[in-house]
Amino acid sequence: MRAIRGELLHFLGDPADRGADAVEHFPDGLLIVRDGLVAEAGPAAALRAKLPADARIDDRRGRLILPGFVDTHIHCAQTDIIASPGGQLLEWLDRYTWPVERRFADPAHATEVAEFFCDELLRNGTTTAAVYPTVHRASVEALFEAALRRRMRVISGKVLMDRNCPDFLCETCEGGHAESVALIERWHGRGRLLYAVTPRFAATSTPQQMQLAGQLFANHAGIYLQSHLAENRAEVAWIRELYPEARSYLDVYERYGQLGPRSVFAHCVWLDDTDRQRMAAAGAAMSFCPTSNLFLGSGLFDLAQADAAGVRVGIGTDVGAGTSFSMLRTLAEAYKVLQLNGQSLSAERAFYLATLGGARSLYLDDRIGSFAPGREADFVVLDPTATPLLERRSAACGTLAERMFVLMMLGDDRAVAETWVMGEPAWRQR
Repeated sequence: MRAIRGELLHFLGDPADRGADAVEHFPDGLLIVRDGLVAEAGPAAALRAKLPADARIDDRRGRLILPGFVDTHIHCAQTDIIASPGGQLLEWLDRYTWPVERRFADPAHATEVAEFFCDELLRNGTTTAAVYPTVHRASVEALFEAALRRRMRVISGKVLMDRNCPDFLCETCEGGHAESVALIERWHGRGRLLYAVTPRFAATSTPQQMQLAGQLFANHAGIYLQSHLAENRAEVAWIRELYPEARSYLDVYERYGQLGPRSVFAHCVWLDDTDRQRMAAAGAAMSFCPTSNLFLGSGLFDLAQADAAGVRVGIGTDVGAGTSFSMLRTLAEAYKVLQLNGQSLSAERAFYLATLGGARSLYLDDRIGSFAPGREADFVVLDPTATPLLERRSAACGTLAERMFVLMMLGDDRAVAETWVMGEPAWRQR
Protein backbone atom coordinates (compact mmCIF):
# COMPACT_ATOMS: atom_id res chain seq x y z
CA MET A 1 0.00 0.00 0.00
CA ARG A 2 1.08 3.57 -0.76
CA ALA A 3 -0.53 6.92 -0.19
CA ILE A 4 0.15 10.13 -2.12
CA ARG A 5 -0.84 13.47 -0.67
CA GLY A 6 -1.39 16.54 -2.83
CA GLU A 7 -4.02 18.45 -4.75
CA LEU A 8 -6.16 15.79 -6.46
CA LEU A 9 -8.25 16.43 -9.55
CA HIS A 10 -10.20 13.97 -11.69
CA PHE A 11 -13.49 13.73 -13.54
CA LEU A 12 -16.73 11.91 -12.86
CA GLY A 13 -18.17 12.73 -16.28
CA ASP A 14 -17.96 15.11 -19.22
CA PRO A 15 -18.01 18.78 -18.18
CA ALA A 16 -19.90 19.52 -21.41
CA ASP A 17 -22.79 17.47 -20.01
CA ARG A 18 -22.48 17.78 -16.24
CA GLY A 19 -20.81 21.14 -15.76
CA ALA A 20 -19.17 21.62 -12.36
CA ASP A 21 -20.58 18.29 -11.16
CA ALA A 22 -18.20 16.52 -13.54
CA VAL A 23 -15.16 17.69 -11.57
CA GLU A 24 -14.00 16.15 -8.29
CA HIS A 25 -11.32 18.24 -6.61
CA PHE A 26 -9.56 17.79 -3.28
CA PRO A 27 -7.26 20.78 -2.54
CA ASP A 28 -5.53 18.70 0.12
CA GLY A 29 -6.21 15.18 -0.99
CA LEU A 30 -4.96 11.69 -0.38
CA LEU A 31 -4.75 8.97 -3.00
CA ILE A 32 -4.51 5.51 -1.46
CA VAL A 33 -3.12 2.75 -3.68
CA ARG A 34 -3.15 -0.99 -2.99
CA ASP A 35 -1.58 -3.54 -5.31
CA GLY A 36 -1.32 -1.01 -8.11
CA LEU A 37 -5.00 -0.02 -7.98
CA VAL A 38 -6.78 2.98 -6.53
CA ALA A 39 -8.27 2.03 -3.18
CA GLU A 40 -9.68 5.42 -2.30
CA ALA A 41 -9.27 9.12 -3.05
CA GLY A 42 -10.55 11.97 -0.95
CA PRO A 43 -9.72 14.65 1.64
CA ALA A 44 -6.44 13.96 3.40
CA ALA A 45 -7.86 14.87 6.80
CA ALA A 46 -10.52 12.16 6.56
CA LEU A 47 -8.48 9.44 4.89
CA ARG A 48 -5.31 9.65 6.96
CA ALA A 49 -7.18 8.05 9.85
CA LYS A 50 -7.75 4.94 7.70
CA LEU A 51 -4.05 4.37 7.16
CA PRO A 52 -1.91 2.07 9.31
CA ALA A 53 0.41 3.88 11.68
CA ASP A 54 3.45 2.88 9.63
CA ALA A 55 1.93 3.73 6.23
CA ARG A 56 4.21 5.54 3.82
CA ILE A 57 2.83 8.86 2.60
CA ASP A 58 4.49 10.52 -0.41
CA ASP A 59 3.98 14.24 0.14
CA ARG A 60 3.30 16.20 -3.06
CA ARG A 61 1.49 19.18 -1.58
CA GLY A 62 1.75 22.23 -3.82
CA ARG A 63 1.41 20.06 -6.91
CA LEU A 64 -1.60 18.97 -8.93
CA ILE A 65 -2.21 15.23 -9.31
CA LEU A 66 -4.35 13.98 -12.21
CA PRO A 67 -4.92 10.58 -13.84
CA GLY A 68 -2.28 9.72 -16.41
CA PHE A 69 -2.78 11.22 -19.85
CA VAL A 70 -4.32 9.12 -22.62
CA ASP A 71 -2.94 9.65 -26.14
CA THR A 72 -5.37 8.16 -28.65
CA HIS A 73 -3.18 8.52 -31.76
CA ILE A 74 0.61 8.59 -32.07
CA HIS A 75 3.29 7.04 -34.33
CA CYS A 76 6.27 5.44 -32.59
CA ALA A 77 8.07 5.07 -35.92
CA GLN A 78 7.82 8.79 -36.67
CA THR A 79 9.70 9.90 -33.56
CA ASP A 80 12.76 10.80 -35.63
CA ILE A 81 10.91 12.95 -38.18
CA ILE A 82 9.10 15.23 -35.77
CA ALA A 83 9.66 18.86 -36.80
CA SER A 84 10.53 18.01 -40.42
CA PRO A 85 9.44 20.94 -42.58
CA GLY A 86 7.23 21.18 -45.59
CA GLY A 87 4.34 19.60 -47.40
CA GLN A 88 0.84 18.45 -46.68
CA LEU A 89 -0.24 14.92 -45.88
CA LEU A 90 0.47 12.96 -49.07
CA GLU A 91 3.76 14.76 -49.70
CA TRP A 92 4.72 14.23 -46.05
CA LEU A 93 4.26 10.48 -46.44
CA ASP A 94 6.48 10.35 -49.54
CA ARG A 95 9.18 12.68 -48.27
CA TYR A 96 9.53 11.63 -44.64
CA THR A 97 7.32 8.77 -43.47
CA TRP A 98 8.19 6.02 -45.93
CA PRO A 99 11.98 6.49 -45.71
CA VAL A 100 12.06 6.54 -41.90
CA GLU A 101 9.72 3.55 -41.56
CA ARG A 102 11.96 1.49 -43.85
CA ARG A 103 14.58 1.40 -41.09
CA PHE A 104 12.29 -0.60 -38.78
CA ALA A 105 13.06 -3.79 -40.64
CA ASP A 106 16.15 -3.78 -38.41
CA PRO A 107 15.15 -5.14 -34.96
CA ALA A 108 17.98 -3.26 -33.24
CA HIS A 109 16.77 0.06 -34.64
CA ALA A 110 13.16 -0.77 -33.76
CA THR A 111 14.20 -1.53 -30.17
CA GLU A 112 16.26 1.64 -29.74
CA VAL A 113 13.41 3.86 -30.98
CA ALA A 114 10.76 2.03 -28.95
CA GLU A 115 12.77 2.47 -25.75
CA PHE A 116 13.17 6.19 -26.35
CA PHE A 117 9.54 6.54 -27.40
CA CYS A 118 8.10 4.93 -24.24
CA ASP A 119 10.40 7.00 -22.03
CA GLU A 120 9.28 10.14 -23.83
CA LEU A 121 5.63 9.30 -23.26
CA LEU A 122 6.25 8.86 -19.54
CA ARG A 123 8.33 12.05 -19.40
CA ASN A 124 5.27 13.89 -20.67
CA GLY A 125 2.80 12.25 -18.29
CA THR A 126 1.26 9.87 -20.83
CA THR A 127 0.58 6.40 -19.41
CA THR A 128 -1.81 5.02 -22.05
CA ALA A 129 -1.40 5.35 -25.82
CA ALA A 130 -2.80 3.99 -29.07
CA VAL A 131 0.35 3.64 -31.15
CA TYR A 132 1.25 2.99 -34.79
CA PRO A 133 4.46 1.04 -35.42
CA THR A 134 5.25 -0.01 -39.05
CA VAL A 135 4.53 -2.98 -41.33
CA HIS A 136 7.49 -4.79 -39.80
CA ARG A 137 6.83 -7.40 -37.14
CA ALA A 138 10.02 -6.28 -35.39
CA SER A 139 8.54 -2.82 -34.83
CA VAL A 140 5.51 -4.26 -33.05
CA GLU A 141 7.55 -6.68 -30.94
CA ALA A 142 9.96 -3.93 -29.88
CA LEU A 143 7.16 -1.54 -28.90
CA PHE A 144 5.24 -4.13 -26.90
CA GLU A 145 8.41 -5.32 -25.16
CA ALA A 146 9.32 -1.76 -24.13
CA ALA A 147 5.81 -1.01 -22.89
CA LEU A 148 5.54 -4.32 -21.04
CA ARG A 149 8.71 -3.64 -19.06
CA ARG A 150 7.33 -0.25 -18.04
CA ARG A 151 3.88 -1.71 -17.26
CA MET A 152 2.27 0.87 -19.55
CA ARG A 153 -1.12 0.38 -21.18
CA VAL A 154 -0.42 0.41 -24.91
CA ILE A 155 -2.73 -0.40 -27.81
CA SER A 156 -0.91 -1.23 -31.03
CA GLY A 157 -0.60 -3.59 -33.97
CA LYS A 158 1.37 -4.03 -37.17
CA VAL A 159 0.49 -1.58 -39.93
CA LEU A 160 -1.22 -3.18 -42.95
CA MET A 161 -0.29 -1.91 -46.44
CA ASP A 162 -0.44 -3.89 -49.68
CA ARG A 163 -0.66 -1.12 -52.30
CA ASN A 164 0.13 2.56 -52.99
CA CYS A 165 3.31 2.55 -50.93
CA PRO A 166 6.99 1.88 -51.73
CA ASP A 167 8.00 -1.69 -52.54
CA PHE A 168 10.15 -1.81 -49.39
CA LEU A 169 7.01 -1.35 -47.23
CA CYS A 170 4.51 -3.23 -49.37
CA GLU A 171 3.47 -6.65 -48.08
CA THR A 172 1.22 -9.33 -49.49
CA CYS A 173 -2.34 -9.35 -48.26
CA GLU A 174 -1.96 -12.92 -47.00
CA GLY A 175 1.35 -12.19 -45.30
CA GLY A 176 0.01 -9.19 -43.43
CA HIS A 177 -2.98 -11.20 -42.25
CA ALA A 178 -0.89 -14.14 -41.06
CA GLU A 179 1.54 -11.92 -39.15
CA SER A 180 -1.37 -10.05 -37.53
CA VAL A 181 -2.89 -13.31 -36.29
CA ALA A 182 0.45 -14.40 -34.82
CA LEU A 183 0.95 -11.05 -33.09
CA ILE A 184 -2.58 -11.08 -31.65
CA GLU A 185 -1.98 -14.53 -30.18
CA ARG A 186 1.37 -13.49 -28.71
CA TRP A 187 0.57 -10.03 -27.32
CA HIS A 188 -3.12 -9.24 -26.89
CA GLY A 189 -3.98 -9.17 -23.20
CA ARG A 190 -0.40 -9.73 -22.08
CA GLY A 191 0.26 -7.45 -19.12
CA ARG A 192 -1.64 -4.29 -19.97
CA LEU A 193 -1.12 -4.59 -23.73
CA LEU A 194 -3.97 -4.63 -26.23
CA TYR A 195 -3.85 -5.36 -29.94
CA ALA A 196 -5.20 -3.10 -32.68
CA VAL A 197 -5.75 -4.17 -36.28
CA THR A 198 -4.08 -1.29 -38.12
CA PRO A 199 -4.83 -0.69 -41.81
CA ARG A 200 -2.84 2.51 -42.31
CA PHE A 201 -5.62 4.12 -44.31
CA ALA A 202 -7.98 2.95 -47.02
CA ALA A 203 -5.67 4.13 -49.82
CA THR A 204 -2.83 1.77 -48.88
CA SER A 205 -4.90 -1.39 -48.55
CA THR A 206 -6.59 -3.34 -51.33
CA PRO A 207 -10.24 -4.28 -50.91
CA GLN A 208 -9.08 -7.81 -50.07
CA GLN A 209 -6.83 -6.56 -47.27
CA MET A 210 -9.58 -4.28 -45.97
CA GLN A 211 -11.94 -7.26 -45.86
CA LEU A 212 -9.45 -9.41 -43.97
CA ALA A 213 -8.76 -6.57 -41.53
CA GLY A 214 -12.48 -6.34 -40.81
CA GLN A 215 -12.61 -10.08 -40.22
CA LEU A 216 -9.70 -9.91 -37.78
CA PHE A 217 -11.50 -7.15 -35.90
CA ALA A 218 -14.72 -9.17 -35.75
CA ASN A 219 -13.21 -12.54 -34.91
CA HIS A 220 -10.91 -11.68 -31.98
CA ALA A 221 -12.68 -10.61 -28.81
CA GLY A 222 -11.59 -7.36 -27.22
CA ILE A 223 -9.18 -6.18 -29.90
CA TYR A 224 -9.16 -2.74 -31.47
CA LEU A 225 -9.05 -1.30 -34.96
CA GLN A 226 -7.25 1.97 -35.68
CA SER A 227 -6.85 3.92 -38.89
CA HIS A 228 -6.85 7.40 -40.42
CA LEU A 229 -9.99 9.11 -41.70
CA ALA A 230 -10.69 12.29 -43.66
CA GLU A 231 -7.55 14.14 -42.61
CA ASN A 232 -6.81 16.07 -45.79
CA ARG A 233 -8.93 17.14 -48.76
CA ALA A 234 -6.56 15.66 -51.37
CA GLU A 235 -6.62 12.38 -49.43
CA VAL A 236 -10.44 12.39 -49.38
CA ALA A 237 -10.52 12.95 -53.16
CA TRP A 238 -8.08 10.05 -53.64
CA ILE A 239 -10.25 7.71 -51.59
CA ARG A 240 -13.24 8.71 -53.73
CA GLU A 241 -11.31 7.62 -56.84
CA LEU A 242 -10.20 4.33 -55.27
CA TYR A 243 -13.63 3.43 -53.85
CA PRO A 244 -16.21 5.03 -56.19
CA GLU A 245 -18.94 2.74 -54.89
CA ALA A 246 -18.69 4.16 -51.32
CA ARG A 247 -20.91 7.00 -50.14
CA SER A 248 -18.04 8.56 -48.19
CA TYR A 249 -14.57 7.87 -46.81
CA LEU A 250 -16.12 6.54 -43.61
CA ASP A 251 -18.40 4.29 -45.64
CA VAL A 252 -15.32 2.46 -46.95
CA TYR A 253 -14.42 1.33 -43.43
CA GLU A 254 -18.01 0.47 -42.62
CA ARG A 255 -18.40 -1.66 -45.76
CA TYR A 256 -15.46 -3.77 -44.65
CA GLY A 257 -16.66 -4.31 -41.08
CA GLN A 258 -14.20 -1.91 -39.48
CA LEU A 259 -16.67 0.44 -37.80
CA GLY A 260 -17.75 -0.41 -34.28
CA PRO A 261 -16.89 -0.24 -30.59
CA ARG A 262 -13.11 -0.01 -30.09
CA SER A 263 -12.48 1.33 -33.60
CA VAL A 264 -10.54 4.59 -33.40
CA PHE A 265 -10.16 6.94 -36.36
CA ALA A 266 -7.64 9.76 -36.33
CA HIS A 267 -8.39 13.29 -37.58
CA CYS A 268 -12.00 13.12 -38.87
CA VAL A 269 -11.77 16.68 -40.19
CA TRP A 270 -13.66 16.37 -43.51
CA LEU A 271 -16.80 14.48 -42.44
CA ASP A 272 -20.47 15.28 -42.90
CA ASP A 273 -23.32 14.89 -40.43
CA THR A 274 -24.23 11.45 -41.76
CA ASP A 275 -20.68 10.24 -41.12
CA ARG A 276 -20.71 11.56 -37.57
CA GLN A 277 -24.09 9.98 -36.87
CA ARG A 278 -22.88 6.64 -38.21
CA MET A 279 -19.80 6.79 -36.01
CA ALA A 280 -21.91 7.59 -32.95
CA ALA A 281 -24.38 4.80 -33.68
CA ALA A 282 -21.58 2.29 -34.16
CA GLY A 283 -19.74 3.34 -30.99
CA ALA A 284 -16.57 4.30 -32.87
CA ALA A 285 -14.25 7.06 -31.66
CA MET A 286 -12.51 10.08 -33.16
CA SER A 287 -8.99 11.14 -32.22
CA PHE A 288 -8.65 14.93 -32.37
CA CYS A 289 -5.05 15.68 -33.43
CA PRO A 290 -4.69 19.47 -33.36
CA THR A 291 -0.93 19.93 -33.70
CA SER A 292 -0.60 17.70 -36.77
CA ASN A 293 -3.71 19.14 -38.41
CA LEU A 294 -2.20 22.60 -38.07
CA PHE A 295 1.33 21.52 -39.04
CA LEU A 296 0.20 19.79 -42.25
CA GLY A 297 -2.47 22.40 -43.02
CA SER A 298 -5.13 19.69 -43.02
CA GLY A 299 -8.06 21.59 -41.54
CA LEU A 300 -9.90 22.35 -38.32
CA PHE A 301 -11.59 19.64 -36.27
CA ASP A 302 -15.25 20.36 -35.42
CA LEU A 303 -15.75 19.31 -31.80
CA ALA A 304 -19.20 20.91 -31.59
CA GLN A 305 -20.52 18.73 -34.41
CA ALA A 306 -18.93 15.63 -32.91
CA ASP A 307 -20.59 16.46 -29.59
CA ALA A 308 -23.94 17.10 -31.26
CA ALA A 309 -23.81 13.66 -32.88
CA GLY A 310 -22.72 12.01 -29.64
CA VAL A 311 -19.42 10.64 -30.93
CA ARG A 312 -16.70 9.52 -28.51
CA VAL A 313 -13.67 11.85 -28.78
CA GLY A 314 -10.11 11.59 -27.46
CA ILE A 315 -6.95 13.62 -27.99
CA GLY A 316 -4.01 12.49 -30.11
CA THR A 317 -0.57 14.06 -30.33
CA ASP A 318 0.03 12.34 -33.70
CA VAL A 319 3.81 12.55 -33.46
CA GLY A 320 5.64 12.94 -35.90
CA ALA A 321 3.40 15.27 -37.96
CA GLY A 322 2.23 16.30 -34.52
CA THR A 323 4.77 18.64 -33.01
CA SER A 324 4.95 17.54 -29.37
CA PHE A 325 4.68 14.49 -27.13
CA SER A 326 3.26 16.84 -24.49
CA MET A 327 -0.47 16.57 -23.86
CA LEU A 328 -0.34 20.05 -22.32
CA ARG A 329 1.04 21.52 -25.55
CA THR A 330 -1.50 19.52 -27.55
CA LEU A 331 -4.41 20.79 -25.45
CA ALA A 332 -3.19 24.36 -25.96
CA GLU A 333 -3.31 23.85 -29.73
CA ALA A 334 -6.74 22.21 -29.44
CA TYR A 335 -7.97 25.39 -27.79
CA LYS A 336 -6.64 27.47 -30.69
CA VAL A 337 -8.09 25.16 -33.36
CA LEU A 338 -11.51 25.46 -31.80
CA GLN A 339 -11.16 29.22 -31.46
CA LEU A 340 -10.58 29.38 -35.23
CA ASN A 341 -13.70 27.25 -35.66
CA GLY A 342 -15.81 29.62 -33.56
CA GLN A 343 -15.88 27.23 -30.62
CA SER A 344 -14.51 27.31 -27.10
CA LEU A 345 -12.64 24.70 -25.07
CA SER A 346 -12.66 25.13 -21.31
CA ALA A 347 -9.74 23.87 -19.27
CA GLU A 348 -12.03 21.42 -17.51
CA ARG A 349 -13.20 19.93 -20.82
CA ALA A 350 -9.65 19.82 -22.15
CA PHE A 351 -8.27 17.88 -19.18
CA TYR A 352 -11.32 15.61 -19.28
CA LEU A 353 -10.56 14.76 -22.93
CA ALA A 354 -6.94 14.02 -22.01
CA THR A 355 -7.92 11.66 -19.17
CA LEU A 356 -11.39 10.17 -18.67
CA GLY A 357 -12.59 11.24 -22.13
CA GLY A 358 -9.67 9.47 -23.77
CA ALA A 359 -10.31 6.40 -21.64
CA ARG A 360 -13.98 6.39 -22.64
CA SER A 361 -13.11 6.70 -26.31
CA LEU A 362 -11.01 3.54 -25.92
CA TYR A 363 -13.61 1.71 -23.78
CA LEU A 364 -11.12 1.64 -20.92
CA ASP A 365 -12.84 3.94 -18.43
CA ASP A 366 -13.54 0.95 -16.17
CA ARG A 367 -9.76 0.57 -15.82
CA ILE A 368 -8.11 3.98 -16.32
CA GLY A 369 -8.87 7.69 -16.59
CA SER A 370 -10.03 8.50 -13.06
CA PHE A 371 -9.36 7.94 -9.37
CA ALA A 372 -12.48 5.82 -8.85
CA PRO A 373 -11.81 2.79 -6.64
CA GLY A 374 -10.44 -0.17 -8.55
CA ARG A 375 -8.92 1.87 -11.36
CA GLU A 376 -5.30 1.26 -12.31
CA ALA A 377 -3.22 3.79 -10.39
CA ASP A 378 -1.66 5.70 -13.27
CA PHE A 379 -1.24 9.38 -12.54
CA VAL A 380 0.77 12.47 -13.36
CA VAL A 381 2.08 15.04 -10.87
CA LEU A 382 2.10 18.54 -12.35
CA ASP A 383 4.21 21.39 -10.99
CA PRO A 384 2.60 24.85 -11.40
CA THR A 385 5.95 26.47 -10.57
CA ALA A 386 7.96 24.61 -13.22
CA THR A 387 8.99 27.77 -15.08
CA PRO A 388 9.27 31.36 -13.85
CA LEU A 389 6.41 32.50 -16.09
CA LEU A 390 4.16 29.60 -15.10
CA GLU A 391 4.87 30.23 -11.42
CA ARG A 392 4.18 33.95 -11.72
CA ARG A 393 0.98 33.52 -13.73
CA SER A 394 -0.31 30.69 -11.52
CA ALA A 395 0.19 32.79 -8.40
CA ALA A 396 -2.19 35.39 -9.82
CA CYS A 397 -5.00 32.89 -10.47
CA GLY A 398 -8.11 33.11 -8.34
CA THR A 399 -9.91 29.87 -9.29
CA LEU A 400 -9.09 26.27 -10.05
CA ALA A 401 -10.39 26.68 -13.60
CA GLU A 402 -8.03 29.60 -14.18
CA ARG A 403 -5.07 27.66 -12.79
CA MET A 404 -5.90 24.71 -15.05
CA PHE A 405 -6.16 26.97 -18.07
CA VAL A 406 -2.81 28.60 -17.35
CA LEU A 407 -1.20 25.19 -16.90
CA MET A 408 -2.67 24.05 -20.21
CA MET A 409 -1.55 27.12 -22.13
CA LEU A 410 1.89 27.66 -20.59
CA GLY A 411 2.84 24.15 -19.48
CA ASP A 412 4.89 21.54 -21.33
CA ASP A 413 7.11 18.61 -20.38
CA ARG A 414 8.84 20.80 -17.77
CA ALA A 415 5.58 20.95 -15.81
CA VAL A 416 5.49 17.15 -15.44
CA ALA A 417 7.23 16.55 -12.13
CA GLU A 418 6.49 12.82 -11.95
CA THR A 419 4.63 10.06 -13.75
CA TRP A 420 3.40 7.02 -11.84
CA VAL A 421 2.32 3.71 -13.36
CA MET A 422 0.29 1.16 -11.40
CA GLY A 423 1.03 2.98 -8.17
CA GLU A 424 4.80 3.17 -8.58
CA PRO A 425 7.04 6.00 -9.83
CA ALA A 426 7.89 5.48 -13.50
CA TRP A 427 9.54 8.82 -14.26
CA ARG A 428 10.70 11.77 -12.19
CA GLN A 429 11.99 15.19 -13.14
CA ARG A 430 15.69 15.46 -12.33
